[in-house]
Amino acid sequence: MTRFTLKTTAFATLMLGAAAPALAQDICGGSGNNGQWIGGDEVSSDITTADVYREQMALVLGGNEYVSLFTLSAPTDVRIEAAGRGSGDPIIDLLDSAGGIILSDDDSGGNAASRAETTLEAGTYCMSMRSYDGGPMTAFVRIGRQEQEPLTDGIDTGGSSGPAGSCESAAPFGALGNSVSASVDDTPYWSFTLEDQTPITIVAENESADPVITLYGPGEVYIDENDDYDGLNSRLDFTDGLAAGTYCLAVTSLNDDSLPITVSISEYDAEEALRSLYARGEAAPPLDGSVPVTDLGTLTSRIRQDVQSTEDVTWYSIELDDA
Repeated sequence: MTRFTLKTTAFATLMLGAAAPALAQDICGGSGNNGQWIGGDEVSSDITTADVYREQMALVLGGNEYVSLFTLSAPTDVRIEAAGRGSGDPIIDLLDSAGGIILSDDDSGGNAASRAETTLEAGTYCMSMRSYDGGPMTAFVRIGRQEQEPLTDGIDTGGSSGPAGSCESAAPFGALGNSVSASVDDTPYWSFTLEDQTPITIVAENESADPVITLYGPGEVYIDENDDYDGLNSRLDFTDGLAAGTYCLAVTSLNDDSLPITVSISEYDAEEALRSLYARGEAAPPLDGSVPVTDLGTLTSRIRQDVQSTEDVTWYSIELDDA
């Protein structure tokens, strides 16, 4: 007898994993096995030595992802981007060689395009792109070094640094683990200091305001930004940790600058992050009792269950006697 969690994405992933043949090479932990080399082949996809950026036109069918593969032969400052055609709204994830998510972005390219800039060590990487609403989409994806021509305009960056002097007037956030609430009109910048390298999570909440957060490091150097991580709320996770120093967090609103936005900065909690994935339905929970899962019993012909809708996903499981 086989038991499954009853959630469409989790069930589809399980069935696909069972049916797909094992490949000789697992690229990005298997996530890139059906991907496309951004330069056409592996040798031409080395961004470190590429004379120009590499670009592809990608077709994303409903509910699927498009994966671009690239390599780095040495530590390199890279830029990865995706811009949808027409009303397309892409979301990108950058994966390491083991399939771990390094970063994600939705709208940092401006006009619903995605964009991220970071420094990566030598190795093989995957950029996974999907449609925000799950519908079909055609988009251009581009991967290059940061000195090469970008695909997107970016949003309110004015370069790679924050507005001159903005962090000097930032309000002190206080100790990690606290939450503060203020409107963008009252407090557009918060500052915090790390004594040692520390993995942290930054969250900005108020869907009516639709917050966007941008983090700048010492010297007001741009690090990362996020919009719409969870609904219209924003979140940044730095799982590898940020170095000791003083940081500046810019908070903007895409809807109403007078509405209060609650900002939380805390040490990154891997268990909390996993619970958040379960609550949003982005990962299937284990059936060990750590996450509430209602057992609907054995499926013989049809099961009907009334469900009370909440902000969090409700999980159910079924058992199958036969294939």
